[in-house]
Amino acid sequence: MFFEMTIQIRVANMNKGQKWYETLLKREPDFMPHDGFAEWELVPGSWLQVAEGKPTEGGPIRLGVLDIETERKRVIEELQVSEFEIYTREEVPVKWGTFADPWDNRLGFFEYKK
Repeated sequence: MFFEMTIQIRVANMNKGQKWYETLLKREPDFMPHDGFAEWELVPGSWLQVAEGKPTEGGPIRLGVLDIETERKRVIEELQVSEFEIYTREEVPVKWGTFADPWDNRLGFFEYKK
């Protein structure tokens, strides 16, 4: 069961990118866990992440799950996903991972840390 979603956009210059999205969304970020990352909850359970880095063509779109390890195992077995690492950072309250579909669209899951 999926219950939330995040979409990440990368910008080459975080200061300029954050100001641009603050102007677009008419408010400051809801969450800034570390340098180079800002997040806005657009509608309940749907987040726009702006991260400093090389812009990509899209995604990832990440879906909230209750158990990321179980879902990782499922997509590896059922969909033959070959690359799917799970990441954490001390200051970020979620675990997350990204993988690609057969057409190289970036997808992923996240789980709130307990």
